[in-house]
Order: sequence, then structure tokens, then C-alpha cells
Amino acid sequence: MSTESQINANRLNAQHSSGPSSPEGKLKSSHNALKTGLTGRTILLPSDDVAAYLKIVAIANDQWRPESDTEKLVVQSIADTQWRLLRIPTLESAVWALGRAQHAADCEAEPDPELRALMIDGLVLSSKQKDFSNLTLQEGRLQRHLEKLIAQFKELRDEREILPLARRSQAMYALSAMKPFNPADFGFEFSIEYLKARREFTQGGGLYALVHFDRAWRDKSQPTAA
Repeated sequence: MSTESQINANRLNAQHSSGPSSPEGKLKSSHNALKTGLTGRTILLPSDDVAAYLKIVAIANDQWRPESDTEKLVVQSIADTQWRLLRIPTLESAVWALGRAQHAADCEAEPDPELRALMIDGLVLSSKQKDFSNLTLQEGRLQRHLEKLIAQFKELRDEREILPLARRSQAMYALSAMKPFNPADFGFEFSIEYLKARREFTQGGGLYALVHFDRAWRDKSQPTAA
């Protein structure tokens, strides 16, 4: 068991500690903050630019303006996926640079520098074909994942913004009709699908557009008589 003097000494030493001193230790420490609190996954590679990544996160949050915890989680994933997509061209350049260094000696006998460069690039394409294909495959997967995340966020936002509007529309209809809301009386229900389509169709169109859309929606919603 530690004595009181040992405890005091440990406290004093902790106050003087400035963290890791070696380059490796400082690098590891700086990237600890990049493990997102939402997933616990390390997003950045040691060579990545921390400030650039944080800017991507800030841009995503400014663009989508998430409110709920679930929305914030999705937007964080959007930013992380965008960051990985931005990394693809850098990785492709790295494959080219590595391949050219590896095959430079194979073409030393060619005196023409332009032809020698073309020969080296040909060898890189041949020897690194799998690496380039993997990067293309990964880029496609990330792009599809990003599209799914954006669609997921839009659904969450629509539920947050439109569902209260649906309930408010039902309440206003019930108040004007002096009876509980019944979708059959109106011809259709104030669903998220209806309000979403109505907002997109009638944006800036005025009252006539609203009436026209509601009539068309009611005709579509009502079953056709046999």
C-alpha cells in the first residue's frame, strides 16, 4: 500500500509530466483524439492531415445540421466516408510512385528518357494491376455506402420535420370539421409520404398548386371502382 509521501510524490510528478516526448509517442497521442466517440474506430492514418479531416467533419455538420444523437451519428459516418473517398487519389499516387521506384532499374538500358518513362509506367500498370483494381473496388463501395448514409439521414430528417406537420394537419382538419380526424373523410391520410411529395411539388406554387396536388393525390389514393 502506498504511503502518503509516495502519493504526494506521484501527484507532483504528474503535474510536471508533459506527455509523450518521442515523435512516435506524440503521433500516437495526437491520433487518440481521432477515435470518434460514436464508434471508437481510428479514422486517420499516421500520414493523414488532422486539420483537413476536422474540416471535412465541420463541413458535413454545417451542411446537414443534425439534431438528434442518431442524426449526429449518421453525419459523422458521412464525413468519415467522404474522408476515405478523398484518400483514394493519394493512395493511387502512392502506388505509382512505389512502382516507378521498383521498376526504374529494369529500364536503365533505354537511352531515351521519354521512352524509358513510358516503359516504367507500363511495368507499373502490369505489376500493380491488383492494387489499382482494389482501390477502384474500394472507391465504388465507399461511394455506395455514402449514398446509403445520405438517404438514411434524409429519412431521419423527414421524420423529424414532416411527422409533426402531419399531426398538426390532422389536428387542424379535425378542428375545422368539428370531429375527430378520419382519413376516409378526406380521401387519404396525412402520411409522411404525402407531405413529403406535397412539399416538393408545391414549393413556391401557391394555393392553386396545393389544391391541384391534393386532388391528384386523392384520385391516386382512392381505389378504382370495378
